[in-house]
Amino acid sequence: MQLQTKRLILRDLVPDDWTAIHTYTSMPEVTTYTAWGPNTEADTQAYIQQVVDWQQEQPRQHYELGIQLQSNRILIGGIGIHLQSTNAEIGYVLHPQYQGSGYVTEAAQALLSYAFDKLNVHRIYATCRPANTASEKVMTKLGMTREGVLRQHWYYKGEFHDSYLYSILSTEYAGR
Repeated sequence: MQLQTKRLILRDLVPDDWTAIHTYTSMPEVTTYTAWGPNTEADTQAYIQQVVDWQQEQPRQHYELGIQLQSNRILIGGIGIHLQSTNAEIGYVLHPQYQGSGYVTEAAQALLSYAFDKLNVHRIYATCRPANTASEKVMTKLGMTREGVLRQHWYYKGEFHDSYLYSILSTEYAGR
């Protein structure tokens, strides 16, 4: 699968992408708010294998795509959407060198459009840790509404964590 935006190419990942992905998934500053990482090489290679396996599912339920710059074809991050009946969860990660340039918002807008228009998703949601203000800003820019706080719902990295829950409905997205 491949989607194109003004500045980006969103595409299915391939096994050779693991080295580019590992450059940022191994960084502690990238994985501060994630349930994974910092990755070892084996972790990143296992992730790529899982993604390649998901690409073969029929019907496909998991879309983990690379975010690639059109200008030089450098893989700068990833974005995924995971279907659950008429709902879907979206998530994203970006190499720190490329953060703050609107790339994640641009990629997420393209993936939201694809999910609503082509996959007939009714509701897309995302979560972030309360301290992850950059991710929360992306959700707001996408037109998502904060539904609430999931209090200490997730135990990882040795402690319980809260999450903000955001969502957008297909009708809200179409009315933007």
